[in-house]
Amino acid sequence: VNAPSADAIVERLGELLERLESVGDPAARATAEDLVSTLMEIYGEGLERIFDALTDEETPAVAVRDALLDDGVVASLLLIHGLYPVDLETRVREAVDALRPQVLAEGGKIDLVSLDDGVAQFLLEEAPGSSSGCAAESATLEMDLIGALEQAAPDLLGVELLSAAEARKARAPRTPLPIQSRE
Repeated sequence: VNAPSADAIVERLGELLERLESVGDPAARATAEDLVSTLMEIYGEGLERIFDALTDEETPAVAVRDALLDDGVVASLLLIHGLYPVDLETRVREAVDALRPQVLAEGGKIDLVSLDDGVAQFLLEEAPGSSSGCAAESATLEMDLIGALEQAAPDLLGVELLSAAEARKARAPRTPLPIQSRE
């Protein structure tokens, strides 16, 4: 990988900051400066957390790595740069697996039906005896699922909840139909 040198990055940063200072629209300049400041803040916070974890002499390396991966700020930075070591599907499955006991205890069911192009489809069913589609129970299950996914897979692009019939259709193998010419 041919990454630019630190000197080249610092030089580019200086050029961009000079261009930013010359922007004529004060509102646009203020917004851009706020954006740069906020980006520096999140990276600074991430670096501080990494440094704190690395300087803890009593924590083994694997535990440090795991702590960094569990840290929301550090994990977000790793995801942004494609450095997070656990793929999207595994993180989604782990989030669902962690939520499943709660859903089962309430008599419901949750399954990942598919994960394509960053969009996850789920079958989320309530207990058969529940208030037949009680909106509050359904909303709570949805909120729990969304919360778990936002935590484990913030890079997930979308979530779709399917009915049982839609889930069966989505899981059904697709058989190509023969094409016949009319000659």
